[in-house]
Amino acid sequence: MEDKRNIQIIEWEHLDKRKFYVFGVCMTMMIRVSVYPFTLIRTRLQVQKGKSLYNGTFDAFVKILRAEGAAGFYRGFLVNTFTLISGQCYVTTYELTRKYVSKYSDSNTVKSLVAGGSASLVAQSITVPIDVVSQHLMMQRRSESMGRFKVHDQSSKRLPVFGQSKDIISQIFRADGLRGFYRGYVASLLTYIPNSAVWWPFYHFYAEQLSRMSPKDCPHLVLQAISGPLAAATASTLTNPMDVIRARVQVEGKSSIILTFKQLMAEEGPWGLTKGLSARIISATPSTIVIVVVYETLKKLSLRPELVDSRHW
Repeated sequence: MEDKRNIQIIEWEHLDKRKFYVFGVCMTMMIRVSVYPFTLIRTRLQVQKGKSLYNGTFDAFVKILRAEGAAGFYRGFLVNTFTLISGQCYVTTYELTRKYVSKYSDSNTVKSLVAGGSASLVAQSITVPIDVVSQHLMMQRRSESMGRFKVHDQSSKRLPVFGQSKDIISQIFRADGLRGFYRGYVASLLTYIPNSAVWWPFYHFYAEQLSRMSPKDCPHLVLQAISGPLAAATASTLTNPMDVIRARVQVEGKSSIILTFKQLMAEEGPWGLTKGLSARIISATPSTIVIVVVYETLKKLSLRPELVDSRHW
């Protein structure tokens, strides 16, 4: 068992995989429900031209609530739940890659960097088509659409929510074919692989530094819960420019990352690259605390029976 600055890391071989996946799906769903409204706000802020609709995160929250009600924060949510599959692929790839890299390096930073990037590559290959559809649904306001496609009236249908998803999927396919569902794939990789690769090393780095400064009797879970948001804020700040470009490529149907970047700089200047950052950090802070606490607790709950009482976790 690896002990890094007195914070023990539970590795893949110590887990009961059946418990890990069952608990993981339930806990991931709980997290998605809590952070989705800020994901929607962040996407709308990134796509809007200048401040044509919203002046910031709080302004967007108030306006969406007034105009669309609480349900407006969950546009595209049902489609987005299919990313639960990619979430499980992410953690599996992360843990297996850590195990593989450990054969060649004992450095926790190296293992985290390689595993985080690899996990994001696998997850994004599954997530991008789901993201493309859910983001177009996020752009549907009560009377208009902020994106390329507008959902037709679904009031006469028995299942209007699924009807909206089917409508958007049909429009994307008619306009762009199958390639349309992978629009922005490269931009997504350039956003989330660095984000994931940076998050894990910073998470362990902050945990180690806090462990040095904190009293010996301070619970490790508390240190990890603080380290998570710090790592998320760091990673979000570093990768937000590409995230803005990714959102515009996917929603506006652009085909060039470079041209999208040039257009953004010409229209809004360098500050355009920070759009949605506050919403991203606000959503990341509570969600990362939950993710870290849940993930670390999940791994403890998923320990193989013979290891439960053999160590102090």
